Amino acid sequence: MKKTFSRLNIQINVVIAVLLFIASFGLFSIIANEIVVEKEDWFDSKVFSFLHAHSSPFIIQLFKGITFLGSGPFIIMGYAAMIALLLHKKRKVDAINVGILAITSSLLMYVLKLTFARHRPAMPLFRELDSYSFPSGHSFSSFVFFSLLAWEIVQSKLSMKWKWTLAISCLLVSLLVGISRIVLRYHYASDVLAGFSLGLAYVLLYFWVQNRFKKKQSLP
Repeated sequence: MKKTFSRLNIQINVVIAVLLFIASFGLFSIIANEIVVEKEDWFDSKVFSFLHAHSSPFIIQLFKGITFLGSGPFIIMGYAAMIALLLHKKRKVDAINVGILAITSSLLMYVLKLTFARHRPAMPLFRELDSYSFPSGHSFSSFVFFSLLAWEIVQSKLSMKWKWTLAISCLLVSLLVGISRIVLRYHYASDVLAGFSLGLAYVLLYFWVQNRFKKKQSLP
């Protein structure tokens, strides 16, 4: 009875993961086509107007600090620390997988930005950037990294209260990073939403590949 329930639970989790992957990748595709290719700007304009109306010098400075948590230097240091910790725990395969995730996600973002070649919003609040806008690299990279960090926290030996508190905090930080990119006018809202949706799809794909690899290793 317990085995049957366990298998049913696994099957349900797989179905949910597949549906989430389809939904997130589908959302990315819709944004890429309708907003970037077809140049529909009503969504971006409304979000810019809303955030501008609710911004203040304090909020702008706060988000200027938060946006660093999705920057290349921070994400690289985060992955390096995670890999070092996994190696310390003698989880060599997991460390290699994290390294592959870090490299492939960066390459994917580079290719996508060149493919869509969308220019950034005019009049950023701080220094101008000469890279392309779609999708948001900060949003994508921070979501992938903090999702992986949240997963490691959930799998740790911390108490349930701390597991969920820290895991949810990780995802909230990623969300704030995305919002910071819009507030500072480095990205359109559609860039950020696309970055998050693609990040979710990529994380789900990563865990699926990792799970398949571990199953093959366990076979006699």
